[in-house]
Amino acid sequence: MSIEDWVERLGGEDGPDRYRRYALGSVGFLAFSEACMWIIWLLQANSGAPVLAAVAVSGAVHAAGQFLLWRAALSHYLGMGPRPDALVAGYMAVTVGMATLGCLLLAYDRIDAGDLTAYLLWLLMFSAGPPVLALPLLAGSALMAAVVAGSLTGAVLAGLSGSSLALVTGATVIMVPFMAVASRASGWSVRLVEELGAARRTQAALAVAEERLRFGRDLHDVLGRNLAVVALKAELAAQLARRGRPEAVENMEEVQRIARESQREIRSVVRGYRTADLHTELVGARSVLDAAGIDCRIEYGPADRLPTEVQSAFGWVVREATTNVLRHAQGASRSTMSLRAEGLTAAVLVMENDGASDTDPGTGTGLSGLRERLAGLNGTLTTERHPGGIFRLTAHIPWEEGA
Repeated sequence: MSIEDWVERLGGEDGPDRYRRYALGSVGFLAFSEACMWIIWLLQANSGAPVLAAVAVSGAVHAAGQFLLWRAALSHYLGMGPRPDALVAGYMAVTVGMATLGCLLLAYDRIDAGDLTAYLLWLLMFSAGPPVLALPLLAGSALMAAVVAGSLTGAVLAGLSGSSLALVTGATVIMVPFMAVASRASGWSVRLVEELGAARRTQAALAVAEERLRFGRDLHDVLGRNLAVVALKAELAAQLARRGRPEAVENMEEVQRIARESQREIRSVVRGYRTADLHTELVGARSVLDAAGIDCRIEYGPADRLPTEVQSAFGWVVREATTNVLRHAQGASRSTMSLRAEGLTAAVLVMENDGASDTDPGTGTGLSGLRERLAGLNGTLTTERHPGGIFRLTAHIPWEEGA
């Protein structure tokens, strides 16, 4: 899989969850690597069975503790769990115990200087990441610095010197900070991906809400004044009718006229909302999708040559499909809209997006309404789902150019 494909997969609906699983997989690989390192050390060490057994048990406990602390530290760093103070304390106690064991083995000539060099380097290198991620940066760094300083001091007291001491000191000074920085960077990248996913969902929701507010604002502008006048006229007519005044009839006729005028204005607003021309709908769709962080590509094709009723039908398809992308494909990263002529007999609009959810959007009432609308023009609407969360909507309307 190429880098581009991997990044595109992360743009799906479950992209943040998938990236978190990748991070946890790398954590598991680190724990497995540490276990393999201890196996290699045991195979090459010239020591008796009791020494090898002690190192094997402590190494297994340390590798398992590393994996458990990594998981707990990442969960806390993402704000999904408490700080694992007890687990950090236990893990560092095992680390210090293993360092002490190695120094004692060298002091009593149970291992040589080369064995202790590899022993301390692997121990301190693999120990650096989890505490620095689990604790605040300064506290985690200070804790690891103290453990490293204490381990190297113990090695000197146990008799490690010369090139072996220089090697373990130099390698530790390089590898321990590297592992600590890598752990923080891994946690930060996972948190960043999750925050971007949340921001994209918020943008999509805001785009839908903005469209609803626009429609509500249009209705308010049309009905607000007229309904106020109707209320006043009706109240006046009621008072005049109680007094037996003939002017009550005139006021009720005025109420009737305003009501009919309001009906016409509402139909005009709804008609404008439903039958906006195709070009306007395509431009609006691109604007809304771009605002939601979705890359939108449009091919206009024969749009300008289509009859008005065909453009209106396709415009409604674009609007409904765009709404579906915003509502049902929350992890979408790209969308394409292609309008083309199918020979000389039909016009076809194909809209495709990624990040489709598991729920089939083809069962909603919006698409059913589209099918009814297209049926009035002998058109059809089909939907397809493809692997990788790809959803494709195809609208087909018979049309003969020049007919």
